[in-house]
Amino acid sequence: MTDHRNSAAPIDPAKLDRLAEVAVKVGLGLRPGQDLLLTAPAIALPLVRRIAVHAYKAGAGIVTPILSDEEMTLARYRHGHDDSFDRAAGWLYEGMAKAFSDNTARLAIVGDNPMLLSGEDPSKVARASKANSMAYQPALEKIVNFDTNWNIIAYPSPSWAKQVFPNDPEDVAIGKLADAIFAASRVDREDAMGNWASHNAVLRERTNWLNGQRFRALQYSGPGTDLTIGLADGHEWEGGASLSKNGISCNANIPTEEVFTTPHCRRVYGHVVSSKPLSYQGTLIDNIAVRFEDGKIVDAKASRGAEVLNKVLDTDEGARRLGEVALVPHSSPISQSGLLFYNTLFDENAASHIALGQCYSKCFINGAQLTPQQIAAQGGNQSLIHIDWMIGSAETDIDGILADGSKVPVFRKGEWAK
Repeated sequence: MTDHRNSAAPIDPAKLDRLAEVAVKVGLGLRPGQDLLLTAPAIALPLVRRIAVHAYKAGAGIVTPILSDEEMTLARYRHGHDDSFDRAAGWLYEGMAKAFSDNTARLAIVGDNPMLLSGEDPSKVARASKANSMAYQPALEKIVNFDTNWNIIAYPSPSWAKQVFPNDPEDVAIGKLADAIFAASRVDREDAMGNWASHNAVLRERTNWLNGQRFRALQYSGPGTDLTIGLADGHEWEGGASLSKNGISCNANIPTEEVFTTPHCRRVYGHVVSSKPLSYQGTLIDNIAVRFEDGKIVDAKASRGAEVLNKVLDTDEGARRLGEVALVPHSSPISQSGLLFYNTLFDENAASHIALGQCYSKCFINGAQLTPQQIAAQGGNQSLIHIDWMIGSAETDIDGILADGSKVPVFRKGEWAK
């Protein structure tokens, strides 16, 4: 008997093709002759294939896919030699870094079960994560510094779908997650390209206003929150399409609802609580509450996942400091969906958020010309990690503090004040 389960998967092929086209043309802005390095879960092959088609139609040189598999990942944790968890495939990341230096575009498809490692030894997970972060650093630096054009999109794998919709049969869950991804990625309507042009224009208006204000800091108030985030000297707000150093405009995240910049890693004071859970490598970290002094987290708690949170904070010196601050209205489509995606690509676009760890050099005036030392002197943070978590809600007020100490309303009750 022929098994039709895969061919009958409830994922709209027209919208999947639209997502692939948007990823290539809007997400990457792929140029003729440019190579493309693509990573994805093996289950996402239907999307990988459509991306290859649109990439080659756009004039791509060589499209190189690297696929991962959940069962192979689990096999390592269950049968791998203990010493192997302190190692990573550095040769692969060195090759990626070389590719990005040679103008290869980068596209990542996410879709693995976010709780895949929840039943594995947490010390092994932490060790492997740290080893991987250290090995990936040469390639990651090319990404966070926008040396090349890059993009992240998502595919509704069965294991992820069942995590988001646990009470539905698998095929129904896949269909629901697919629809949610398509809607959030703005490809649920026919003119996806025009939709993205309009959306990018709105985000550009926001960044232009913020950059014109030249705020010294942002002050947050709300339930459990009284936080002042100093902004880096010479910071620049970004949102939507960004110009990478190779001269190509790309939308790094699809979906995206945020405008973001670099905080001053030594000028953050006060306390803040998370407004949504953080899904991190198989652990759900909920009700995060931290206190900052001189930019550093000096006290951290969580009602769930506290042990993992504290291990993350001990990754390196920069892990307790902020590398990003982002503004997202409570009325964003992802927030209004009411879903917890267990995936930062989506969940960070449901609420204003902050990120522990590495900053983006892109978020500085003339950032492409600044050295790492100059970025650090202006308040930019350095770390092996970059982890976003949500602090905004319908009850969040945010004021911008000008150089003279006066305040300008930015958010009121979770929405833009202007």
